[in-house]
Amino acid sequence: MTRLAPARLSPSDVLRVGAAGLRARPTRVILSALGIAIGIATMIAVVGISSSSREQLLRQLDRLGTNLLTVAPGKTLFGEQAKLPTTSLDMVKRVRAVQTASATGTIDATIRRTNHISEAVTGGIAVQAASTELLTTLEGRAVHGTWLNAATAREPAVVLGSEAAKRLGLARTGVQVWLGNRWFTVIGILGPMPLAPEIERSALVGFPAAERYLGFDGHPTTVYERSAETSVEAVRAVLPRTVNPENPSEVEVSRPSDALAARAAAAGAFTNLLLGLGAVALLVGGVGVANTMVISVLERRKEIGLRRSLGATQGQVRVQFLSESLLLSALGGLVGAVLGALATIGYALSRGWPPVVPPWAIGGAVAATLVIGTIAGIYPAMRAARLSPTVALTTT
Repeated sequence: MTRLAPARLSPSDVLRVGAAGLRARPTRVILSALGIAIGIATMIAVVGISSSSREQLLRQLDRLGTNLLTVAPGKTLFGEQAKLPTTSLDMVKRVRAVQTASATGTIDATIRRTNHISEAVTGGIAVQAASTELLTTLEGRAVHGTWLNAATAREPAVVLGSEAAKRLGLARTGVQVWLGNRWFTVIGILGPMPLAPEIERSALVGFPAAERYLGFDGHPTTVYERSAETSVEAVRAVLPRTVNPENPSEVEVSRPSDALAARAAAAGAFTNLLLGLGAVALLVGGVGVANTMVISVLERRKEIGLRRSLGATQGQVRVQFLSESLLLSALGGLVGAVLGALATIGYALSRGWPPVVPPWAIGGAVAATLVIGTIAGIYPAMRAARLSPTVALTTT
């Protein structure tokens, strides 16, 4: 007697059989796929938004440059606050590789809209003397009015940083403010300065005016300098001894762009935490898929028994239910990838960032859905394959 071999299922047959099982229960399929979609969307959105933020920071660094160094006073041998010499700026300018340099000095004074406001209400605005080259060194610009020049630096004129102007409630120039114990005229308002946020919160007057009207002692508190990118480390090494030859240990040199780079690294660390939350959501979605498939096996016992009695092998039954689980996960993964990409693009554009969705994130999402679908479908598929045709057909 010749024994007939069972028919083999082609890949298209497997997909067709698996899709037929899903089409029979659309509501349950949608709800199960939604769990996978939420997990995938969360992970792609987290990676995409973090990548977009990091790309914005890198572009900002490229635009602002990493060749800006700041010189500030450190501590003395006895732990007291040191002072930079009054000749610090001139000494820095003598370094051959330095392209431009400027300085600011903190003034013991307050700025208010009128002299009727208490001195305690400063709004956190610092008053600083500034050299006329400051805007060039920091590559900033005045969004209203003008910057200090050789003439206005000697007069009671003040330029406000962007944050200082907001705190004073000023959006135009030509008005007078009470600075120290006299009126100063606002001649300019600066734009944002990411590499020097302290300038954004300051009211700036010229060095000669600060000494003449506000009792400034002439000691700078910060010296800014720019040099060629290739010379930054060399200049950084010689600045302490250049600024203060007698006590170079009392001079601190830093690079503001390092702070932006640190922000990018911190954003990456925070991304790992959020990715963990997305993975938990994906795991919950996988449990939902497994639960759906187990219930499907219980509800479709007669169908399984009929297929087995007509010649379907255990392997074919396993492949059928495993394909349903994979299709269900793939559906959720596809929807989640689209939602995650749209969320990334929408958020990035709303913040003015370049939208970035890394290809590896999409690839990882596809791999994750396939793994989840396989794991979630193994037990239900094996359970379905073990059902006896006689028991399955007689079970009510």
